[in-house]
Amino acid sequence: MQGGNLVIIYQESPMLSKAKLQNFGPLKQLEWSNLGKINLVIGDNGCGKTFLLKVLYSAMRTLEEYRRGDDELKSASEILAEKLYWTFQADRIGELVTKGADRPLSCEILVDDRQFSYRFGKDTTKQITQLENHVEPRKDSNSIFLPAKEVLSLQPVILKSREQDKSFGFDDTYLDLARALRDTPKGGRNYAEFAQSRKRLDDIIGGKVEYDEVSGRWQFKRGNQKFPMGVTSEGVKKIAILDTLLGNRYLDPNSIVFIDEPESALHPKAVYKLLDIVALLAERGIQFFLASHSYFVVGKLFLLAQKSGLSIPIISYREDGEWVSENLKEGMPENPIIRESIRLYKEEVELSLG
Repeated sequence: MQGGNLVIIYQESPMLSKAKLQNFGPLKQLEWSNLGKINLVIGDNGCGKTFLLKVLYSAMRTLEEYRRGDDELKSASEILAEKLYWTFQADRIGELVTKGADRPLSCEILVDDRQFSYRFGKDTTKQITQLENHVEPRKDSNSIFLPAKEVLSLQPVILKSREQDKSFGFDDTYLDLARALRDTPKGGRNYAEFAQSRKRLDDIIGGKVEYDEVSGRWQFKRGNQKFPMGVTSEGVKKIAILDTLLGNRYLDPNSIVFIDEPESALHPKAVYKLLDIVALLAERGIQFFLASHSYFVVGKLFLLAQKSGLSIPIISYREDGEWVSENLKEGMPENPIIRESIRLYKEEVELSLG
């Protein structure tokens, strides 16, 4: 930060640099190349934004869990099949193939400039036989998915539902996050790269969210006062989750963070501040994938790209069903969300002018 302006310098290439999907649920055909440290998916409700983030997340978690701990003896295809099953919660993963498609589902991504790809047909149950992996195991890094709904209040319910009851309901994005929040922040051991980001996150919510070991519950602490999580706003809890994952070192400079609807439950001013922090964390190494249908998110990232010269790839769903990739560094893209926001602004101006 220099003179009030965000100055962003990236020295390393992004971890996940390309994604190509065919016949993957609502994503009949999508190719997104030249990905950056911050990447944005926009489109109407139900077009597949969250679905795309989950596809990428499942692939990254497979690479991270491969040859790690209890899963050391499992193959990448076994881990991936289980991840897809619990993330999308279909009785057969073959149900993920686009309805009516005459070809198999296929997914290809590039991570650290190396290929990870797989394909399977509609009759597949829980076994993926066609998988190619040239990516080194990422067992020392963690990706995370932050859903639109906050998780702190639901953490015990999520853990019981999945770990004890083994039932559908909360998918793996929720389970992974609930498990990641188990680790309490480690004082004095935070990554130096994240110190400024955590300070600014605290400034947004005006306090700290802490886990009380005695009661087994999360609390919001402001000064010497403590408040139950149930009376704390959704926005505060959402930002507190990111701060907790930085504080307990679950996230490191090689992590990838997927955020579904960063604008959810946040005032536009808080959204702007949060995205400034995202840019700062991206400068420190973390790669971000955001899915949104908010003009505030698009507009703020557009300003970041224009002011700093930062490349922010954006892929948007058009009314004709096509996914189009552009870059906010090169200008504001044509999209129904942006077009409707401009139309509403003009209508308000005309009304005010009589």
